[in-house]
Amino acid sequence: MNIHGKINYLEFHSSNLGETKRILGEAFGWEFQDYGPQYVAFFGAGLDGGFSLSRKSSSAEAGAALVVFYSELLEETLCKVEAAGGKIIKPVYDFPGGRRFHFTDPAGNESTVWSDKCLQESLLEPK
Repeated sequence: MNIHGKINYLEFHSSNLGETKRILGEAFGWEFQDYGPQYVAFFGAGLDGGFSLSRKSSSAEAGAALVVFYSELLEETLCKVEAAGGKIIKPVYDFPGGRRFHFTDPAGNESTVWSDKCLQESLLEPK
């Protein structure tokens, strides 16, 4: 939905659009639409956006904005990210308000996944 003054779309870089689509599709269920060989849009991520073919990548350490995903089942999501080819760069750790981990996609873009559920809560809840 287009709303005046609100964030509407995010664009990122990727050195390998196919791998970026694969990992985010497998780990998070995103959908994609190719617009030629150098751009792909994504949908079903909570906010729409796209990836342009580029050798650049995004990391919090370099001062870039950090994409934050939410998960009810943090350890399960971590396993999905790893299985899809994501590289865990900060394992699960506690912070005020919850727990989180950081990962990079095959293009080197950093993201994080957080949960306000403790490990025991997430294991007890029905899937």
